[in-house]
Amino acid sequence: MPSGKSRETPAIRVLQVEDSRLDAELVLAELDADHIAYEVRLVDDEPSFVAALDDFRPHIVLSDLSMPGFSGQHALELLRRRDEDLPFIFVSATLGEEAAIEALHNGATDYILKQNPARLASAVRRALSEASARRASRRAEAELVRAQRFESLAMLAGGLSHDLRNLLQPLLLAGDSLQDYQHDPRLARLGKLVRDCGKRGLDMVHSMLSFASGARRAEQVRLGTLFSAFDLLMQGSVPHTVTMELTIDDPELSFDGNHTELQQCLLNLCLNAIQAMPDGGRLRVEAARVQLPEDFFQPGEPSRQCCYLCISVIDDGPGMEPAVREHLFEPFFTTKEAGTGLGLVSCKRIVTSHGGVMRVDSKRGRGTRFDLYFPLEGLAADNGEAGDQDNLEGAAERVLVVVEEAGQLSLLADTLDAWGYQAHASQSGTAALQWIEAAGLPDLVVLDADMNLFTGVRTLAALIEQGYRHAVILLARPGAPPDLHELPPLEHLYVIDKPVTTQLLLRTLRKALREAGGR
Repeated sequence: MPSGKSRETPAIRVLQVEDSRLDAELVLAELDADHIAYEVRLVDDEPSFVAALDDFRPHIVLSDLSMPGFSGQHALELLRRRDEDLPFIFVSATLGEEAAIEALHNGATDYILKQNPARLASAVRRALSEASARRASRRAEAELVRAQRFESLAMLAGGLSHDLRNLLQPLLLAGDSLQDYQHDPRLARLGKLVRDCGKRGLDMVHSMLSFASGARRAEQVRLGTLFSAFDLLMQGSVPHTVTMELTIDDPELSFDGNHTELQQCLLNLCLNAIQAMPDGGRLRVEAARVQLPEDFFQPGEPSRQCCYLCISVIDDGPGMEPAVREHLFEPFFTTKEAGTGLGLVSCKRIVTSHGGVMRVDSKRGRGTRFDLYFPLEGLAADNGEAGDQDNLEGAAERVLVVVEEAGQLSLLADTLDAWGYQAHASQSGTAALQWIEAAGLPDLVVLDADMNLFTGVRTLAALIEQGYRHAVILLARPGAPPDLHELPPLEHLYVIDKPVTTQLLLRTLRKALREAGGR
């Protein structure tokens, strides 16, 4: 059966259910007359019809009502079991008014009489347009449901994160304390294991909470931390038939960016790569500094005179045809049945918002490579936990520790005692005030911001009323600092995220005492 001659617009695929070749030609003549470009497949029995639905994947079905051994009504029933939206138009010489109404009730899009085919072309155009609108509406509804699901997930993750951090806090502190027992290798190894488990759990909490909440604030992104968190996200998503490798040339590299959005970008690209390799394969994610030549950038792309970070996602899947690559970054364009066509659009937006550019290299049979280039202007210094531990020892300074949870309170106080401080533990703001009345003002206060009975803010206000003007270290939930606007200005206030590691606590404590004029 010939195709329509006009090629002004992309050809639609027409599946014709008709046993008369002459009638089929007359129907197609109406499409030719209206300059509708098409490809057509003609069938007249059930096996051929079902096979065409699978391999021809029509945009519209034009069907006669009755044929020897097959019927248009049965063809409609078969189609609707598979697809609710695909247009189906009866084109028949025997369709009466009652039969036409019944056909519409059963899911037909329209009906045309063979003896009056003048409106066939307009019916085809309208049916395709309405089907496209319905699909777009369903896609929008699905995106709304997914957005609501993520919103619910973010609320759930936010509620759980506080409790999880409290559970992880003892692991971090106890692990550091056990590592100090160098005379007992077994305890030292146990301490390292406990601390590593605590840090891994903390990374997982931060990663999942950050991804679920979709934070958009600019921050310092450490490359090693980004890849570790991404590795945690991907666990469980990589089938055993796919080998994933992560390679970084400088894990300590830090740059301005958004941790959450970068994770999302890598996640989209890697999940696409995995889906492109249903029979298995190799997936590599690499990161390295590169220098880009001046002619690398295309017109309209931002270019910087600096070093760039290149993050590459490489798979050895089947690759892409040129026609697919041309439409790769168009909204809603997808080659997957359940895809939204928004993943790569989102990736490109994220890369562009970071001042970067994106490149794709893919050929049929040679796999696909996505390269993301991010400018490295004004690199941040290393903010790791490693520090000069010789300067972390205390000099018997008095430290008041106010934490509601008994296990955390005991570990914090024991840790500070072990490092040369005189730590006093109070399980509530009331107990802390009573101790101050009896023992006087401390040199420094470590205060949990999330206490319930006598809140951290109320405790801090009471301490100020008692004349306390020294340094305060507030232990707060990440991204949720306490509201201190009603308190007098505090010159030496230090807020650190929970759960806190021993090294970070000790470094902050030494800095606070030094800047507040302590010993």
